[in-house]
Amino acid sequence: MWKMRFFRCSFVRQSGSRFWVLRPTFLFNVGKLPDFHGFTRNFLHQNNPFQHFKPATMQQKLLPFFVAFLTIATTQAQNLNTTFRSKLTFPGQTLANVWGHVANGKEYALVGGRQGLIIVDITNPDAPQQIVQIPGPNNLWKEVKTYKNFAYIVSEGGLGIQIVDLNGLPSPNLNHHYYTGLGQFPDPTLKLNRIHALHIDTTKGFLYAYGGDMFGGRARIFNLNPDPYNPTYAGTFNSNFSGSQNYIHDGYVDNDTLYGGHIYGGFFSVVNMANKNAPELISTQTTPNVFTHNTWITKDRRVIFTTDEVNNSFLTAYDVSDPTDLRELDRIQSNPGSGSMVHNTHILDNWAVTSWYKDGFTIVDVTRPENLVQVGDHDTYAGSGGGSDGCWGVYPYFPSGTVVATNITAQGTNDGELWIVTPTYVRACYLEGKITNGATGNPLNNAKIELLTTSTQEFSAANGEFKTGQTQSGLFTARVSKAGFQTVDVEVLLENGKVTLLDVELFPPGSLTISGQVLRSPDLVPVQEASVFLFGRELSYAALTDANGAFSISDVTPGSYSVIASATDIGQVAQYEQKLVTDSSLTLYIFKDYKKEKPKGDDFLGVRQNPFSERFVLDYKLPDASGYSVAVLNLAGQVFEQQNLTEKTGSLELGAALAPGVYFARLERNGVAVQTIKLLKIK
Repeated sequence: MWKMRFFRCSFVRQSGSRFWVLRPTFLFNVGKLPDFHGFTRNFLHQNNPFQHFKPATMQQKLLPFFVAFLTIATTQAQNLNTTFRSKLTFPGQTLANVWGHVANGKEYALVGGRQGLIIVDITNPDAPQQIVQIPGPNNLWKEVKTYKNFAYIVSEGGLGIQIVDLNGLPSPNLNHHYYTGLGQFPDPTLKLNRIHALHIDTTKGFLYAYGGDMFGGRARIFNLNPDPYNPTYAGTFNSNFSGSQNYIHDGYVDNDTLYGGHIYGGFFSVVNMANKNAPELISTQTTPNVFTHNTWITKDRRVIFTTDEVNNSFLTAYDVSDPTDLRELDRIQSNPGSGSMVHNTHILDNWAVTSWYKDGFTIVDVTRPENLVQVGDHDTYAGSGGGSDGCWGVYPYFPSGTVVATNITAQGTNDGELWIVTPTYVRACYLEGKITNGATGNPLNNAKIELLTTSTQEFSAANGEFKTGQTQSGLFTARVSKAGFQTVDVEVLLENGKVTLLDVELFPPGSLTISGQVLRSPDLVPVQEASVFLFGRELSYAALTDANGAFSISDVTPGSYSVIASATDIGQVAQYEQKLVTDSSLTLYIFKDYKKEKPKGDDFLGVRQNPFSERFVLDYKLPDASGYSVAVLNLAGQVFEQQNLTEKTGSLELGAALAPGVYFARLERNGVAVQTIKLLKIK
C-alpha cells in the first residue's frame, strides 16, 4: 500500500492577537471540497508510474509531498539581552547589596562595601566615577535603601541604622550619623545594634528593620515622616510563631502591608501593619525550598515573588490578590540542573530582575505570572553551580535603564566588583496548551514538550496542561513525546508578547486495518470506484471501492483522521472526523442530491493539468475585466502568487516556484472568493 506523507496545519487562536498555523487537521469544509475522486482517478490512472492499479483490492501510495516551513535554530547566549558597559573593582574589599539614587540628572550607585557605603556616579555607564566611601562597620553584610534624599544602611556589624544625607551630592562631603532608637523602645535601655536587612514603605513613610539581635529578629518599624534624618520608633510585629520562625530575614512593605520572609520557618507572612502597635497577621505561605529569603510585589499588588537562599532554588510567584487565599502560580530556575542559588529579586514593571549568585543576574518576564519565562541574563561570575559566591545584589530602577550589580568578590580573589550593564527588556514568546490521550481523551501527565534546536522544554502537569516560553520568536518545531505513545512534531509560530496555544492528542503506536463500504444516499446503493481518503496528521491513505462499494486499508497508524469519500458519477463528497485506535469498519454515505459548487454567473476558472510537476495553466473566462484577480495559496492560507486579470478571457502559467505540496487557485472579485480549485504539485 502507498501512503501519502505531508504536513498539514489549521488555525488556532493566539491570545490577544490573530490566528496562526498550528493545529494539524483537515482544512476543507463539507460542500466546498474539491473533486477528490477525479483527482484520484487522474493521478492513479494517468500519472501513476505503477499502471497496474486494481480498485478495492490494492491501495496505491500517493507520492510524498511536504509543506516546508522555516525553522530558526537558536543557541543560548551567555549574556542574553544585556550589554556590558563597565566594571569597578575594589581591591581587598567585599561588596554586599546595592541600591540607587538620582539627583539633578545624575545617577548614583549606592554600594554596600565591607568598609562602608560606596557612592559611584554611573551617569556615564562606560566611565563610572567613585564619589566617596563613607566609613561603616567593617563587615560583609550591608543593606542599603533610600527615602527621599536619604540613604539608610544596616549591617550585621552593628551600630544600628546609618543615615546619609544625599542632598550634598555630587560633593563627597555628606552628613551622616547612626540612629539606634535609644530611649524610644518600651525598655528605654534598649538600642539598635545588628540589623540584617531593611525595607521602606515609601507610600506611608515607614522604615522596617529585619533580623539582627533585637526582639528575636522580628520586624521593627520606624517613622520617617517627621524627619527622615531622625526616625522615631513606631512599633514591632510581635509574631507568635515557634522559636526562630519569628525571625524575618528580609521583607517588602507597601501601603501598610508587610510581606515578611521568615527564612528559618520557610514561609512568608502577610501582615496588616496599619496599626503599628498591634499588627494583624493575615496569612502565611510556605515557599518551595523552605528557606524564604526575599519578597517583592508587583505594582498592582496582586502577585508577590519570593526567593529561597539555598542550592537548586527557585524564583516563585504567588497570587496575593486575596491575602486570605494565597496560591502559587509558577516557579522558575535560572539554570536548571546546575544547583545554582537565588538571592534577591526586584520587580520592574513586567520583569523580575534577580541576583542569582554564581549565575549573575537574570531578567524574567512576569507579565503572565503563571508562566514565568527568562528573557535576559548577565553572568558576572566565572564560577557556576551551587553556593553563595558571585552576585549579591542588583538594582534596575535608574531612569536611564542602566542596571548595576555587585559581586561579593571576583572568583579566586578578595576583590569586590560593581558591574554596570545596559539591558534590553523584551517580552517572552509563550507556548501553552494541553496534552491528552487521543484514544481515551484523558489528560496525559509528564508528557515532554520541547522546541527543537533550542533549550526550551517543559512537562505537562497532571491535568495535561503545560506552559512554557522563550525569548526567540519565529517558526519552531514543537515535539511532544511520552513513553508508550507516538511522538508528534508540530510547527509553531512564536511571537514576542503573544501566547501560542498548542493542544495535542497523543496516540499509542500500532497497525490497524480500516475497512468499510461507501453507499449512495438516500437509496443506499453501493458506490463502485468511489475514492476513500484517510487524512491524518502526517500520514494519509487512499483506496478505491470495488463493485460492492467495499474498501480495506491496512497498516493504518492509530490517530485522528479526516475520512473522505467521493464519486465522480454522483458528483458528491462526504467528510467525517474519526479517531481510529482499533481495527474499524466504516460506512460512508455520499448524498445523491448534492451538487458540486459551481461558480455563479459567467465567471469561470479551469486548470489544464492537475496534479502538475513543474507549472500549471489556468484558463479563465469573465463577464468583464473589472476587479478580478487570481491567488495561489497553501493549506495555511499563505498567498504565494497573485495576479490581477485585465482581460475577459485568457490563460495564466503559474506554480513554477512552488515546492511540492497542496495548493489552491482562487478566483476573486474585489477581494471576494468566486471559485477555488485544489492543486497538487508533485516532484
